[in-house]
Amino acid sequence: MKFHMIAGGPKPVAPFSHAVETDGFVLVTGQMPDTPEAPGVLPEGIVAQTHAVMANLKKVLNGLGLGFEHVAMARIYLTRFKQDYAAMNETYRSYFAPDRLPARTCVGVTGLAYDALIEIDLIARRPAD
Repeated sequence: MKFHMIAGGPKPVAPFSHAVETDGFVLVTGQMPDTPEAPGVLPEGIVAQTHAVMANLKKVLNGLGLGFEHVAMARIYLTRFKQDYAAMNETYRSYFAPDRLPARTCVGVTGLAYDALIEIDLIARRPAD
């Protein structure tokens, strides 16, 4: 296994790697909607927070030479499921080609770090040589 910390990537708030790679799969740690410049400071609303989470995921993927087209699975955690699901879905969908949507799980949770509205983790796959 390879344990990855991405230079300039999101600042970890706990003891974990940005991603772990094994057998061609890349497991990307759940990302929060903050920035390395302002850890713990979140934009307002689900649309802005979804964009911020996707930007953090993109930094990790790009740091490993991957992109959203390599994502096989996404897990999404929402604190206000009924209220935010539709807007999150529309925003999330904009990051993927219509014919390359990953498998996905989306669940409602009672709380996230920093009182975030959303967290997303990914499983990506390196292309075969």
